[in-house]
Amino acid sequence: MNTMKTGQGVMTRASERLVRFATVLSCLWVVVLPGLLWASGQQSKAGTAGEVRLITLDPGHFHAALLQKEMLPGVSKHVAVYAPLGPDLIAHLSRIGQFNARKENPTDWELEIYAGPDFLERMLEQRRGNVVVLSGRNQGKIARIRSCIDAGFHVLADKPWVLESADLPKLEAALNTADGRGTIAFDIMTERFEITYILQRELVNDAGVFGAILPGNEQDPCVLMESVHHLMKNVSGVPLIRPAWFFDIRQQGEGLADIGTHLVDLVQWSLFPGQAIDFRHDIQFVAAKRWPTLITKAEFQRVSGEEGFPESLIPDVKNGHLEYYCNNLLSYSLRGVHARLNILWNYEAPPGGGDTYRSVFRGSRSHIEVRQGPEQNYRSEVYVVPNSVGLKMEVLAALKKKIGSIQNRFPEMAVEDRGQEMMITIPARYRVGHEAHFQQVITEFLRFLKEPQSLPSWEKPNMLSKYYVTTQGVELARRSSGGRIAP
Repeated sequence: MNTMKTGQGVMTRASERLVRFATVLSCLWVVVLPGLLWASGQQSKAGTAGEVRLITLDPGHFHAALLQKEMLPGVSKHVAVYAPLGPDLIAHLSRIGQFNARKENPTDWELEIYAGPDFLERMLEQRRGNVVVLSGRNQGKIARIRSCIDAGFHVLADKPWVLESADLPKLEAALNTADGRGTIAFDIMTERFEITYILQRELVNDAGVFGAILPGNEQDPCVLMESVHHLMKNVSGVPLIRPAWFFDIRQQGEGLADIGTHLVDLVQWSLFPGQAIDFRHDIQFVAAKRWPTLITKAEFQRVSGEEGFPESLIPDVKNGHLEYYCNNLLSYSLRGVHARLNILWNYEAPPGGGDTYRSVFRGSRSHIEVRQGPEQNYRSEVYVVPNSVGLKMEVLAALKKKIGSIQNRFPEMAVEDRGQEMMITIPARYRVGHEAHFQQVITEFLRFLKEPQSLPSWEKPNMLSKYYVTTQGVELARRSSGGRIAP
């Protein structure tokens, strides 16, 4: 039996989870009824007129909780949660409980919880809110999203919405239905709020700094993006325990289908701001590959809390290692501009390290680069690298002019001349971190609810293009490597 040591001796993993669950319940002031867990206080449905009331549906990923890390203006503190009773629900409640119990700026969420196998049907029937939040359990997610949209709910869902290209028509139909009903279905793209990517986008679209976009080719792409994530990490200061299903690519998706959505989104968002991409004509695939991260039984126990590999993962275990196919490389072109995406998952970051990104856009005058490695102390920085010594002074002058023009939005930004390249010095207050980006996403989403006309017309076609790239790219990688997975 899997056990863990405590200050009082030894506690089984199952017992530890029950104790943690009981602690969460006490923090959230809930009472237990047969088949139901409802928060104390008067129950209501959609809230007062004009008020946003959230419904969290089967939170399988910690991103759902991060949307509630702070209280939100115009959003009811009463949140309904519908999920099967199990570790995912317990982990979600634990995070909300921690937000409510923290000493500095605690939240005041009151949860109404339904725990049962018919959670989706009950949610649709009881309608205890008007915005449904979904995160995790990616296989079949689009069917749940469609059910919510058909029922007239707004939807705020974490990536990825689809894993297979066969589901792309379902995504398009869901978005069309939302348009027809006047509801908003929005994809959580947190990287658009990362200051280094905002600056990179600004500079790529400044002719004096960047010049014209270069088309590139497969060997020398115009856009190069690399993302390195880690399975073992901390979230809100607590070690993240990943559910066993996270390691099932049939449920979670491969690296390109999951994390890759951010990279594909940034390529489109940066190269063609405010423009709609037509996936049927604007995208061509060049090459793709896939390979696994090998995970030992001991490593799996540590990251999942499970005693061993579950039956669902046994087909993926070879020579004592779980072959987790989470790494992808994709080369493709967007309107003739070649891009290469490299998505990697390592088991654990080196000491002092964390998830890293590298992003390079090549122009006729300079390269605009985001680097986040040991030389940057694992903190993202933006660099401008002129293509020649002769262009240095012109690019530097144009860069200073550009940074000066955005001082009204980002005061105290500056340019540091480092000889062969320049770096943008970014004040600490703009480095809010990944977890804070979820608050920025939901704030933007709430603005769209209040002002539907402010939702950009390009969001829908570009979302379809994004998932066209990720799903077709994964399938190309499987064909190229001879890999197949059962549905």
